[in-house]
Amino acid sequence: MTATPTMLGNPGARGMRGGPPPGARGPKKKDPADLEQLREHPVTFRRIAGLFRPHRRPLAIVIAIIVVSSAVGLITPFLTRDLINIAIPERNVALLLELVGGMLAVTVVTQSLGVVQTWLSTGIGQRVMHGLRTDLFAHLQRMPLAFFTRTRGGELQSRLTNDVNAMQTVVTDSATSIATNVTTAVGTAIAMAVLSWRLSLLSLIILPPAIILTRRVARLRRTIQARAQRALADMQTQIEESLSISGVVLAKTVNSGPALATRFHESSTELTELEVQSQLAGRWRMGAMAIVFAAIPALIYLAAGLPATSGGMSIGTLVAFTTLQAALFRPVLGVLNIGAEIVSSMALFSRVFEYLDMPVDIDDPTDPVVVDPATARGEVRLNGVSFNYPGSDRAALSDIQLELPAGWQVALVGATGSGKSTLASLVSRLNDPTEGSVRIDGVDLRDMTLANVGSLVGVVSQETYLLHTTIRENLRYARPDATDEQIEAAARAAQVHDLIVGLPDGYDTLVGARGYRFSGGEKQRIALARTILRDPAVLVLDEATSALDNTTERAVQLALDEVSRGRTTLTIAHRLSTVRNADLIVVLDRGRIVERGTHEQLLERDGRYAELVHAQERVSA
Repeated sequence: MTATPTMLGNPGARGMRGGPPPGARGPKKKDPADLEQLREHPVTFRRIAGLFRPHRRPLAIVIAIIVVSSAVGLITPFLTRDLINIAIPERNVALLLELVGGMLAVTVVTQSLGVVQTWLSTGIGQRVMHGLRTDLFAHLQRMPLAFFTRTRGGELQSRLTNDVNAMQTVVTDSATSIATNVTTAVGTAIAMAVLSWRLSLLSLIILPPAIILTRRVARLRRTIQARAQRALADMQTQIEESLSISGVVLAKTVNSGPALATRFHESSTELTELEVQSQLAGRWRMGAMAIVFAAIPALIYLAAGLPATSGGMSIGTLVAFTTLQAALFRPVLGVLNIGAEIVSSMALFSRVFEYLDMPVDIDDPTDPVVVDPATARGEVRLNGVSFNYPGSDRAALSDIQLELPAGWQVALVGATGSGKSTLASLVSRLNDPTEGSVRIDGVDLRDMTLANVGSLVGVVSQETYLLHTTIRENLRYARPDATDEQIEAAARAAQVHDLIVGLPDGYDTLVGARGYRFSGGEKQRIALARTILRDPAVLVLDEATSALDNTTERAVQLALDEVSRGRTTLTIAHRLSTVRNADLIVVLDRGRIVERGTHEQLLERDGRYAELVHAQERVSA
């Protein structure tokens, strides 16, 4: 049978003319940021493998499917060879039907195996990521306040969402892609050698230039893409800052809207230019690579046509070989990317493990003591308590001896930085003392679970945080099993029920982002109702009215007085007029108790407390 251009030209060159196969990308370069992450927080393969140990059986099935699917896919070129060499020339209808049926069967089998592989690998990946995501979230919940003050909120969100989602891609896509590429590249190379070792050697000579050109184009585009990513990040920051509620209010009050629009226009213009550059980057190199790929089938045909190099090759073998040759480029590039893929994957695991490995300073004890909130008296005692913030040489609190009898109202007063809020944070176990102990009803807080402490101690702070949901759900956040009647009773105690029922949607009113639709006093009373709903034995009021005007403060103070009745209450006072009736006033100065007594007793002593009172009276006058 005579070889014609029509018979030789199209089948073998498919996917090779005009450049590399669609979607082919150059070998990746290891990201310096990934390498730095692994240097600072190394992670072992054994630890990563431990995550997949419970899924050994489905993993083995996935690997087996990849190997079988790759092997089955290599059958098609051999079927093509026999179809061209035997079935069609000899007009063997039975063989023709058998070979065509085999081609269809290969497609059905490989696609079916692909569906099963995707189902299994996605399931494994999702279960592993679910475990990591929930473990990381729970671990972060246990971290001390100092961790959150030094860590950006966006960084935490990135670890929980972006990094974990990227790890899902690693598990379901990258890992299977690596296995598939290795299997396919090895299998294709073996099949090519079986068909013609001479043409295989020719292919090995031609492939390296194409790969080198692709690598250079990829690097050039990566540099521009990095700049584009930075520009996109800047633009997203502008959107977040300018279109948040606080940002919009600021823009409107200072009339910066036109300037912000101009700045956004410039950022968008820069991003547009970079995207165009990225698409055009290395276009001449891609053209050169297209020439190389157009030359590959031509050289193979030349070698097959010369008596010295053909080795008596049939047309069917040549078509089968060029089909394999066209399919080789992509898995070879995939194999070359393995190093970068592994580094990138390890860096993702490192970033998540970095947070999981952070020590938990405040944790539940191994054998906790339980104090029943229903029967707790609420007696608080601080015995020889001292506290140092991490990295600080100066003690925030020193040798605090203080007793809060059950049901008493105790006020902490002092200048800014005297240690009031620090002491309150120890009572609610947001921090643990460096020395000494904090006890409720005689039990050290460190001997209780954090949940038990949370059920005993309620905190109302100056900075009120409301969730972007309904008022009802904001209140129920403190006690998920609360009934509507209990929610309304707590709101009445906090003097906010009438306000809520006066709203169009009542308790189902959406509070808005951070409760923006309510005034400071209204938010404070909603937060107070949330705390009341938990019915704590000990109540900590951390300057709960300091940010309010006088009229609003009086309304909130009435609610606080009502709620505090019958509870042990520790009040951090900014305005001393609000604590005149406290059972005990404790004066702090530079982390030490310098005075204690009632309002009248402390005024008679004419000490530090009297100085603070007289100073506020002069300011008010």
